[in-house]
Amino acid sequence: MTKLPIGLKSNDNQAIAITAQLTLAEKASLLSGRNFWYLEGIDRFDIPSVMVTDGPHGLRKQNRQADHVGLNKSVPATCFPTASALASSWDTQLIEAVGVALGEQSAAEDVAVLLGPGMNIKRHPLCGRNFEYFSEDPLLTGKMAAAMIRGVQSQGVGTSAKHFAVNNQEHGRMYIDAIVDERSLREIYLRGFEIAITEAQPWTVMSAYNRVNGTFCSEHDWLLNQVLRQEWGFAGLVVTDWGATNDRVKGVAAGLDLEMPGNHGVNDALVEQAVLRGELNEEALDRAVARNVALSLAGAKLLRDTTSANQSSHHELAKQAVIQSAVLLKNEDNLLPLAKDLQIGVIGAFAKKPRFQGTGSSQVNPTQIDNAWDALCKLTDPTKLEYACGYDPKHSLLDHDLIAQAVGVARRMDTVILFVGLPSIYESEGFDRDHMDLPEQHNRLVEAVCSVNSRVVVVLSNGAPVAMPWANQTKAILEGYLAGQAGGGAIVDLLTGIANPSGKLAETFQFAHTDAPADLNFPGANRQVQYREGLYVGYRYFDSAKVDVAFPFGHGLSYTEFRYSKPTILNGTLSLTEPVKVCIDITNTGQMPGAEAVQLYQHALNSKIYRAEQSLVGFAKLMLAPGETKTATFNLDERSFAYFDQGHEAWTIESGEYEIRFAASSRDIRHTLQLTIAGTQSNANPSSIAIGASGPDLTHHHAIDDETFAAMLDKPVPAAEPIRPFHENSSVAEVAQTWLGAKIKARVVTEFKASMGGNAADETLNKMFDEMANNMPMRGLALFSGGKTNMSQIRLMLALLNHQYIHAGKLWWQSRRKS
Repeated sequence: MTKLPIGLKSNDNQAIAITAQLTLAEKASLLSGRNFWYLEGIDRFDIPSVMVTDGPHGLRKQNRQADHVGLNKSVPATCFPTASALASSWDTQLIEAVGVALGEQSAAEDVAVLLGPGMNIKRHPLCGRNFEYFSEDPLLTGKMAAAMIRGVQSQGVGTSAKHFAVNNQEHGRMYIDAIVDERSLREIYLRGFEIAITEAQPWTVMSAYNRVNGTFCSEHDWLLNQVLRQEWGFAGLVVTDWGATNDRVKGVAAGLDLEMPGNHGVNDALVEQAVLRGELNEEALDRAVARNVALSLAGAKLLRDTTSANQSSHHELAKQAVIQSAVLLKNEDNLLPLAKDLQIGVIGAFAKKPRFQGTGSSQVNPTQIDNAWDALCKLTDPTKLEYACGYDPKHSLLDHDLIAQAVGVARRMDTVILFVGLPSIYESEGFDRDHMDLPEQHNRLVEAVCSVNSRVVVVLSNGAPVAMPWANQTKAILEGYLAGQAGGGAIVDLLTGIANPSGKLAETFQFAHTDAPADLNFPGANRQVQYREGLYVGYRYFDSAKVDVAFPFGHGLSYTEFRYSKPTILNGTLSLTEPVKVCIDITNTGQMPGAEAVQLYQHALNSKIYRAEQSLVGFAKLMLAPGETKTATFNLDERSFAYFDQGHEAWTIESGEYEIRFAASSRDIRHTLQLTIAGTQSNANPSSIAIGASGPDLTHHHAIDDETFAAMLDKPVPAAEPIRPFHENSSVAEVAQTWLGAKIKARVVTEFKASMGGNAADETLNKMFDEMANNMPMRGLALFSGGKTNMSQIRLMLALLNHQYIHAGKLWWQSRRKS
């Protein structure tokens, strides 16, 4: 058996020995959770029932009835900035320190595995869960995730890299089929996971709800066994997303170890029966059980140790994380940092009631919440400050009176700090955004204030890119993202020059969602979402197609200036053992200490295959005092230049000329060097399949025809999937197209919301519950009903919905005889 990751490997032999002594029933019972958050245990072998719980930017351990999505109160824990903010730091040391703090808090609460980090690529700006994900770029995603995993696991607590794989939307996420060519799959959607797993070995990987090229991720042998384990050497366990099991027996054979939450024994019995009938190899079962036992034994150590978390120091770390992550998008006439003794108007309800995190399974109960108004009052003479709320923070409906009050304040003040962003109802787990716009009230507020005051600083609170039609009217824009519990004080430190902003965008800010190359195929149709844009995700598309953007990938300003000089190739020969080494000097030429995130891109000259204009191959963040110079050195290995050739079924380096680009953003290239790479492999020439897959035609915007997409897939484009006849994976919303289905849907939504606490007066949570219930497959009713509905009843409902009345009668009679 493969050795387990650090933290689990000491339990390797013991887990195997225990597994060998378990009965078949005991083995099957260990394949699923005891309940929502706890694994099953076996008392006679002292295997404890250990806890796993949500992250990834803060511990969410519930101290009452579990609900998975945030209604029931969780224990207080430090709420760090969300991943969309943390990735903008481009600072792996910072991310690892945050991971250490998360591990300390998890250990103090006896949590064996923190369910994160979220690693899915930001394919489209409207994905409702983008605030939980790092970047549109796989290298940046992988490096950030690896750093967080190392930090958490250094404290003896496991992590769960999620959601594996190609989970890039909320609509239909429990059944949608992602149709994607293998090259794009390997280079964009799997690459970040590969980096995190090979560099940090998370204890667990969480399989996604969706299908990939026709197969559910929870039973995808190619993904879980061939790629994850055999190619990447992953030795931990694979756990489902909550409720993501489709066929449990197939899942065991395909490398799925743990089903969460508990299934009331239904799937455990199916596995046991499959082994007895010879349909499932017991060796596959033993491998899964041993991994689960090893995790429980690791969790047992936490239960024996007594640890505590320093909430005060963690709050300060959360503040430093914001300072390193917030992105200064614009600073015309050097309005920032704000001069002393100004009369400042503070406008926007988020200044006093910040929106600091997203909604759903990552929602944290913070230990405290800082706000910008209080922080300003501590730094500035309060008599020189004046506040206007400008909008209602929950709904932000159009209100001319609030705008008029804000304009009055703006007229009287020297400078205005205007806090706007997205209320929680606009972005959440469970549903995708409808557009990139801020609420109309926010946009009108910005325009009205700018019409009477020329010195306006806009501070944004949002989890993903937003449209800014007023960007040319403001002097300065600071992107704060969802900054966690310490965001208020950190933002004020940045505005006043106590700290110098150094964040850079980890995603492109386009003008409108229709600019996205994936827009014509988002969120899909006919139970499919086709990834026709191929490699052209984020800056790879915008830079290749030379499309204007609001703010490019990697962009971020500072209060100081940096000079890039002396680009050098230290070693220009690439081999399996020797990377190409390049370096560049960075000098702080300004008057203030600051940090610069240096980016390195590669561009293939005269390539025979379709490629993006450039791709990120390295980055380094350097902290520099005024006048100080440091050297950024990058090691470029074979994968820095490789593409995945479907014909060769291998990572391949094309011989030829490459340009190395040193940059401050993807659109701000400071220096270039040219490099020649000779053939390092027997298959260095592209295959005919790779050459034939010409990729999307950039001259035709986003329209990719069937012939082009089929060449990319190296097979015909899969036919649209019919909605009827209904089946176990039909969604509640789909069956609701019938009279009986509409009745079923009404009852399901009501009971689902009631079981999850949906009667709470929180419109965002209720909207989330509605969408989650609508998108739930019929098979999910058995799990989320808490045992009130079983699969026999679901099959009876499906027979009735499909007008198979004779079959329905037989099913009803069988259920009566069993009862």
